[in-house]
Amino acid sequence: MASIDLARTISLLVDYTVANGLVEEGDRLWAYNQVLEVVGSMGPGPDVSHMDLSSAFDLDATLACLSDVAVTNGRYEDTASGRDRASMAIMGRLMPRPSEVDATFERLRAVSPKDATDWFYRLSCDVGYVRRSAIARNVAWSTPTQWGDLEITINLSKPEKDPRDIAAAGAAHDTGEAYPACQLCMTNEGYAGRAAAAPGGSHPARQNLRIVPIELGGERWGLQYSPYAYFAEHCIAMSPIHRPMHVDEGNLSRLLDFVDLFPRYFVGSNADLPIVGGSILSHDHFQGGLHTFPMMRAPEVRRVRLEGFDDVGCHEVKWPLSVLRVSGTDRSRVLAAATHVIDAWRGYSDPSAGIVAATGETRHNTVTPIVWRRGDEYVIDLALRCNVTTPDHPLGTFHPHEQWHHIKRENIGLIEVMGLAILPGRLQAELAAVRSHLLDGTSLEDDPLAAAHATWAHEVAGRHPDLAADDADATLRDEVGQVFGHVLEDAGVFKWDEEGRAASARFTDGL
Repeated sequence: MASIDLARTISLLVDYTVANGLVEEGDRLWAYNQVLEVVGSMGPGPDVSHMDLSSAFDLDATLACLSDVAVTNGRYEDTASGRDRASMAIMGRLMPRPSEVDATFERLRAVSPKDATDWFYRLSCDVGYVRRSAIARNVAWSTPTQWGDLEITINLSKPEKDPRDIAAAGAAHDTGEAYPACQLCMTNEGYAGRAAAAPGGSHPARQNLRIVPIELGGERWGLQYSPYAYFAEHCIAMSPIHRPMHVDEGNLSRLLDFVDLFPRYFVGSNADLPIVGGSILSHDHFQGGLHTFPMMRAPEVRRVRLEGFDDVGCHEVKWPLSVLRVSGTDRSRVLAAATHVIDAWRGYSDPSAGIVAATGETRHNTVTPIVWRRGDEYVIDLALRCNVTTPDHPLGTFHPHEQWHHIKRENIGLIEVMGLAILPGRLQAELAAVRSHLLDGTSLEDDPLAAAHATWAHEVAGRHPDLAADDADATLRDEVGQVFGHVLEDAGVFKWDEEGRAASARFTDGL
């Protein structure tokens, strides 16, 4: 890059940070020199003419340009990870310190929780921690089903691993306990990240991460926004201690604390067992945000009487997973009622329905809890989960069955429980191949991209004998949405057939 280009690029970035309140007007020259240091250059001096920010500013393109300079100057390795760490190091220099962010957030929250989260979310986006341009690449649609409109996303936002990083990771030496212990630890705030070849292996850069403190259950938890958000204002609340996920009265109370702090947001916890839990069970955390999920719109179809809780509402929800909705205006009573349901479910077995509470000391039953506000009411949705396996279903009886694995085989976590599918990025190319073969009448089985989908694709063709190019994409998306509905049905412990309704009644009658 020519000297004048570097000067103008850094100056433009500094102008962007000043315009967005990340850097003070009087700190322009300091900020410019901070970026020079990160990219390993001793000059040139700044372009003193202010840039015109009336046109769209491309933060990602600017950071990519500067990270190239950092790689050329030998500050970072020539990999996707190296460039990302260079970009995050730059932004980490050009934003308020954590204590300043905490002070602003708390000052705003004392007046308006909405103003506080609006400001913090915008900050997280403006510094590139929330990857808006990457999120925009996701493919999303909704599909009408018997369960309502399910939401589908093909996740293209998380970057693929660089082969050079993979090779370096294979050659790296394990030096024992890693720091930070995981990507949810609060010690990530400001961490420079590591290359794949470094001791401890690859770890993403987090210089532009800010975590604001919130109090949940008498503990100082942290709140941040998700870099690769799946819905509006997708946030994460993290325990200050690296401890395993757990669902109990204490964490239910923390979920209620959260919606007391931020009444606009829902919040939930993944189940705390393998197969039915989320992807990270090693760190106690919640997920929340500003979104109304399909499950939250699902109708309540049957009142369930809870012994000793006539003052609290409890209803079975018409949803493919088995969900009991506990609600009321008295927080302590709603918490006690929900805890009563969880305790009963943990010890419940019904071999005729395939439900086994425990095998020896290994328990199988738990819940995925979701908490939200409905006017003055607290609502706790309890999705009943069971991670038992059988020879016919070695990955889980109440897990996506093998016939759907070509679309979805990963765990059904908190977000998907509520009706938003997070499908793997591979599907974009694979569904394009299926479309091509269905329209051309050529062999699906001979195409590596399409072969795994062949049985399903032939069934789709049978249901749509007049499939044409102008409606093929919409048809395939609708069929994928129907598969997601079946996936959720597989995860339900009580089905919506006659036997399942009877099994559901056996459990709820004992509550």
